[in-house]
Amino acid sequence: MDADHEETEPDFGAWVASRGPALQRFAYLVTGNNSDAPDLVQDALTRALPRWESLAASGTAEAYVKRSIVNGSISGWRKRRRLVLVEDVEPMTTKHEPGPEERDADEAWALVQTLPSNQRAAVVLRFYEDLSFAQIATVLDCAEATARSHVHRALAKLRERLNEGVDNE
Repeated sequence: MDADHEETEPDFGAWVASRGPALQRFAYLVTGNNSDAPDLVQDALTRALPRWESLAASGTAEAYVKRSIVNGSISGWRKRRRLVLVEDVEPMTTKHEPGPEERDADEAWALVQTLPSNQRAAVVLRFYEDLSFAQIATVLDCAEATARSHVHRALAKLRERLNEGVDNE
């Protein structure tokens, strides 16, 4: 491999080391689950490794891995919805009393978690990852209009749920 070719194709290990934490955060935001996120990232990276040369050369590695994470999340959701869930374990209590900003962020995150998978992924990509609709469409493997629709519908649903909460107070 010549030196020029090597510069355009970053080493897989180096790429994973630099992008791994961001991919973990992305997976957590898509799933809302700390225990599933690392598995999704690992599975996505396992699928990317055999294709690494072409992904790196075409500049689509990030989109490919994120799409794999979203697909894995959706597949997991489909499997889990068939299971009978048991009651969650009580969360650990802390002595830290959250301030208004933390309570708002927690409430917003709880609302985002109620969205369907594709809408949640689109919102995370748009507002957390700060991607354009064209980039979101690439990651979600859909038309740009569909990406816009996912974000629009998600925001409408979030507004509706926020208004319901205000009306109930």
